[in-house]
Amino acid sequence: MISNFLVKSFIKNSEDINNESVRNRYGYLAGIVGIVLNLLLFIMKFSVGFITSSIAITADAFNNFSDMASSIITIVGFKLASMPPDKEHPFGHGRIEYISALIVAFMVMFVGVSFTKTSIQRILNPEVVVFEFVPFILLIISIAIKLWLSRFNKHIGQKIDSSALKASAADALGDVFTSSCVVLSYLASKYISFPIDGYIGVLVSLAIIYAGFTLVKETISPLLGEAPDPHLVKAINEKLLSYDYISGVHDLIIHNYGVGRRIASVHVEIPATIDIMTIHNIIDNAEYDISKELNIHLVIHMDPICMKDSEIVKTRNELNEILKKHKDIKSMHDFRIIGNDDVKTLVFDVVTSHDKDTSDDEIIKYIKDEVKKIHPHYKCKIIIDKDYH
Repeated sequence: MISNFLVKSFIKNSEDINNESVRNRYGYLAGIVGIVLNLLLFIMKFSVGFITSSIAITADAFNNFSDMASSIITIVGFKLASMPPDKEHPFGHGRIEYISALIVAFMVMFVGVSFTKTSIQRILNPEVVVFEFVPFILLIISIAIKLWLSRFNKHIGQKIDSSALKASAADALGDVFTSSCVVLSYLASKYISFPIDGYIGVLVSLAIIYAGFTLVKETISPLLGEAPDPHLVKAINEKLLSYDYISGVHDLIIHNYGVGRRIASVHVEIPATIDIMTIHNIIDNAEYDISKELNIHLVIHMDPICMKDSEIVKTRNELNEILKKHKDIKSMHDFRIIGNDDVKTLVFDVVTSHDKDTSDDEIIKYIKDEVKKIHPHYKCKIIIDKDYH
């Protein structure tokens, strides 16, 4: 309810998320809300920690302070990522958003490490934690605020596909857990004399470190070149195969330069006998339509294949049966026969599994040996292809 009110109040044309300016406004809104709420939580918890002499509550307060700084970095990241392409960066600056999320992750880890040390010192030199009812209620309220903030960031992060906001949502949800532990330790201090505050402080600090480490893993992956979204891969393949004369799709490669800045190249198989202008128009339409619909830049390469020659059809079917028997071979494409009379060569690519148990040389030897059993006079030129998704 509150989320929808904020979106409708501050973002015009909020459903047009493919519009970069609209998407940026979502990021700015999430960042501003995060700054305001985390600043409020920091002031609230720091005051409670100071009044009650609780290191666990103080640690949790500075965790919220780091979250406020994270929201500022998120806003800056969205602003920088929206800069237009230039000569040095022809594909834009979209990956800055991932870098900002990475900075946030390291900040979270730094806070965790700092308060682990402080909490251990509290265990070695315990202090009495004074329980008071009003601070206790304030801590309960802070948990509710963090829970809402997590849901808010998750909602917007999923809507605009933002790794930075998804990371913030996960961090806020982790804060709900750590704050709950702090509340329980604060309540327990009323009934026991054991210095539980320092031990809970260590647990909270370790939870913060773990959250930061998880965020590092999630945000560094797209920077390293992670595999594309399987739903996007499936959508591209299905849409391409829906066009006339396109009978096969392979070598799909997708590069991610930030949300809304994906470039894809793909090979499609077409009949070798089709008129070149006819298929060129079909390919042009496919590039335009799919690029617009899926918000990518698609480039298509045409691979002509012979569909009617009886020798080629028969040999391709025999070869497919051979390849099916090898567990590490996923598919074949670009099959053709070159040469004539008794000097003929089968030329084709095979796609293998990422986690294959056999080497490329062993796979090639297997195929050549099996082909020779059926057609001793055929040679094979085999290219081991990579599956990029």
